[in-house]
Amino acid sequence: MANPLIDIQNYGQSVWYDYIRRGLITSGELARMIEQDGLMGVTSNPSIFEKALVGSSDYDQALSALVADGIGNAKDIYERLAVDDIQRAADVMHPVWVRTGGRDGFVSLEVSPYLAHDTAGTVEEALRLHAAVSRPNVMIKVPATAAGIPAVQRLIAVGLCINVTLLFALEMYEQVVEAYISGLQERAGRGEDVAGVASVASFFISRIDSLIDSRLSQELDGTRDAERRARLKSLVGKVAIANAKITYARCHELYASERWQALAARGARPQRLLWASTSTKNPKYSPTMYVDALIGPDTVNTMPAETFDAFRATGRAQAGLTDNWAEGLAQARSSMATLAEVGISMEQATAQLLEEGVQKFSEAFDKLLGAVEKKRQKLLGPRLAQQSYSIGSYAAAVEAKINDWRAQGNVRRLWQGDPTLWTRDKENAWVGWLHVVDGQQDHPEYFHQVVDDVRGAGFRTALVLGMGGSSLCPEVLRRTWGVIPGFPE
Repeated sequence: MANPLIDIQNYGQSVWYDYIRRGLITSGELARMIEQDGLMGVTSNPSIFEKALVGSSDYDQALSALVADGIGNAKDIYERLAVDDIQRAADVMHPVWVRTGGRDGFVSLEVSPYLAHDTAGTVEEALRLHAAVSRPNVMIKVPATAAGIPAVQRLIAVGLCINVTLLFALEMYEQVVEAYISGLQERAGRGEDVAGVASVASFFISRIDSLIDSRLSQELDGTRDAERRARLKSLVGKVAIANAKITYARCHELYASERWQALAARGARPQRLLWASTSTKNPKYSPTMYVDALIGPDTVNTMPAETFDAFRATGRAQAGLTDNWAEGLAQARSSMATLAEVGISMEQATAQLLEEGVQKFSEAFDKLLGAVEKKRQKLLGPRLAQQSYSIGSYAAAVEAKINDWRAQGNVRRLWQGDPTLWTRDKENAWVGWLHVVDGQQDHPEYFHQVVDDVRGAGFRTALVLGMGGSSLCPEVLRRTWGVIPGFPE
């Protein structure tokens, strides 16, 4: 019996799976999907890991072992679990990577969404995660933010395979291609290999229609003009695919340049467009709508589980992108022009979607780390240091505020120095104390110098003048450690 998931490859598209869970790997299901469904890759993100950790018992045994080993930080525990999953999946996918010459067979792991606006932090974490996984067919996911794009160039330049995620706008896609080509040029300039570097640009689809359709609905509610209503209705469910087709056309233009051809002559491969967010959010739309319309050469479609199953059952492999290509591209450009004419800004929409995308991944990461911490505390039980407080009638209000901070990710925002937690009036300049411990640990030589100075001067007594924490802390240290020979009391 024909399988559309396999037949789709005849049109030059690879199918990846937008889901990962330990049971998928250990049960042999992932291997079966490769063999029977022609699966070519796997992607993951914080939302996927959060659902897998909370929604199954797959990780309980491994998490218990990590807690028993003294791994006490929720993020460290998550990373150990995630890296293990990525390694296992990469090993299962490795034959695909070999068979396709490094074109497919990749498993993606995302840098922390907390670093979406931190170029140096993104580069550092990407390098660390790549080294931790230590598999040739791992792709590190980096968001297409203003800070993420220069990180992409640096990481490509050092030879990492990168999945650039959260792409919505054509203009940002052009910047991503520029970063990819520039990174390869840096490698070529140093005489390093460019043929072994693979990358995809994850262009999100359904989220665009979800937002634009809602705005079209608002406009329809606000007008009775027959002509305007007809134009608005003509755009419902059409903008996401139109945006993707225009981007696909631009992709071919960018990779036809002499600049790229010089790299191609050295074996470089183009960064493929990957269609992401291809499940339909509107129940009125066909569940395979964003697969059917976007099948074409040199592309990837990473399908969530429900879309994967739906296309296997009812899909039809066809050249959705290239059939009547000139006419389809003209229609796409006409739709985008109409969108602007009815007063809906695609630029504003894609900027909002990028901001929301980073926020959603950050919130999922908050939930993920919260779930890990909750399980860790349950496993530790009486071994965990406990704190109690009694605040009488204020208990309900305090608990509500704590829950609100948890839901809004405010602890994360505090550590990022986000001034919107207060009045937006530069309060972020007041939170340097949050990082004082890290800063001091980075320079232990200062403390060693103080020790040497005190020892050399022969002091017998040290007197602390202060109040509050500045006097209580030395008192605690004095009571804990007593008098150390050779040092003042």
